[in-house]
Amino acid sequence: MGLFVAAGRESAATSCASARAQGQGSAPRTRGFTLIELMITAAIVAILAAVAYPAYTSHVRKAHRAAAQTYLMDLAQKQVQYLLDNRAYASTEAALGATAPTDVSTNYNITVAPLTGPPPTFLLTAAPKSGSAQAGDVVLTINQAGQKTPAANW
Repeated sequence: MGLFVAAGRESAATSCASARAQGQGSAPRTRGFTLIELMITAAIVAILAAVAYPAYTSHVRKAHRAAAQTYLMDLAQKQVQYLLDNRAYASTEAALGATAPTDVSTNYNITVAPLTGPPPTFLLTAAPKSGSAQAGDVVLTINQAGQKTPAANW
């Protein structure tokens, strides 16, 4: 008789287990994160940020340098055209009809230096501004022969 339970009736052991599962007769279980789990997560995020931030700033510095290089190349091309039209190199960006893009003008000081003498020459320089994201970066130059310095950064 004790082996089979009649339909619709539960045994005493089953009813106690279901009562405990519903929170009756024992302390209710709360759901959430423990402090140690939150601290481990915060530590992982901090480590990832410590690795990612220097990589991000390096990428930004390279992007600004590439913009300055592109602008210097554009100025060099305009200098050659100006020489063909006027038999001398221009001494300002305005004479070349060029305006520095915003990311270049905020991070670099651009100088146009025509050098007189047979033959005429020029030197274009992009020097990083001290208070910008490029502070501590290299000074980029290009001349009339297309020589770019420092070669490792072009």
